[in-house]
Amino acid sequence: MKTSANLTPYTYENDIYGAGLSDQKPPISFDPTKWQSLAKERLPADSFGYVWGSAGTRQTDDNNKEAFKKWGILPSRLVEADFPSLKTNLFGDEYDYPLAIAPVGVQKIFHPNGEVATAKAADGENVTYIMSTAASTSIENVADANGSGSRWFQLYWPSNDHMDITASLLKRAKDSGYKVLVVTLDTYILGWRPSDLDNGYNPFLRADNIGVELGFSDPVFQEYFRNKHGISIEEDVSKAAAEWAHTIFPGTSHGWNDIEYLRSHWDGPIVLKGIQTVSDAKKAREHGVQGIVVSNHGGRQQDGDVASLEMLPEIAAAVGDDLEILFDSGVRCGADVVKALALGAKMVLVGRPYVYGLAIGGETGVRHVLKSILGDLQLTLHLSGIKDVTKENLNQSVLRQIRT
Repeated sequence: MKTSANLTPYTYENDIYGAGLSDQKPPISFDPTKWQSLAKERLPADSFGYVWGSAGTRQTDDNNKEAFKKWGILPSRLVEADFPSLKTNLFGDEYDYPLAIAPVGVQKIFHPNGEVATAKAADGENVTYIMSTAASTSIENVADANGSGSRWFQLYWPSNDHMDITASLLKRAKDSGYKVLVVTLDTYILGWRPSDLDNGYNPFLRADNIGVELGFSDPVFQEYFRNKHGISIEEDVSKAAAEWAHTIFPGTSHGWNDIEYLRSHWDGPIVLKGIQTVSDAKKAREHGVQGIVVSNHGGRQQDGDVASLEMLPEIAAAVGDDLEILFDSGVRCGADVVKALALGAKMVLVGRPYVYGLAIGGETGVRHVLKSILGDLQLTLHLSGIKDVTKENLNQSVLRQIRT
């Protein structure tokens, strides 16, 4: 595991204030509430609508963000301690930060460098990068860009008719240094997203490799497509894109017993992403996985869902001694990360904010967002008298539920 030379992200503000003495202002805002609007100014309507969009009336997305406002941090005073360590341990490895880049696909619609820019930023800031099956860059090229960084692989799970394709993807990821498999459970078909529908925009069906590059670069899928259609991918890119999209979004879900196939083809930790109930968390434990992500896909898949943060404490209490608990959905700033960690997560995934950073400034924009969230996180802990992110010091006792 690579170790960062600088584990004091709060000092990012010192650089900015130092530059300010020479009347130099930062090129990108530090206000997390402005990143979305700044990205919107730079993106076409269809690209912005894709990342901003949520299912239905956006109630799930709203619920996610409102849930953080229902908890307040209780600071302790006269705590003699240095700036808090952000190190956390998962699956037997130590990570410098309890923050990871959530898997987001089609990143070239936000910036020409796409996943390469994000993977480089993650390596530069020593934040774990989780690659999406829906990427516009191959598994191998992302690994090259990520260098010695920590990287995991997210699977959009083909149906059992394509077990050989699943096995090929997993082997490529393993051979390229991805250590943890994150299996998304809630996206076997794309949700009802009005923003994409209004734009008539599905990036997976276009006559290019955006969103389908993992299939186009996969030898097993290439052979399957050639045998089925009698032509190569290059001879009919539109047909190939539709074929791959149907492969990873087959329209029907797997069952719990199918996890055994993943276990037989992946010798590292397996994490199930999209768990929202205690009963499903217990089933995950029963089926021998190592972790779960409490997540509703940031509200993108289903309208009217309960906020993921609402479910996190119950799930952590039920299975937190047996499974590694991760979290995403609604995270926008360092204080949000503090609350999610206190409520039972050991690592928090951030999604839309870094994509907005990518749109604003490529690799530099992603690094700015990561450094901002980490600096905010470390200072929030320090000013609250919380010494580190271990469960001994950061747990629900540092929060008060706010009645509304």
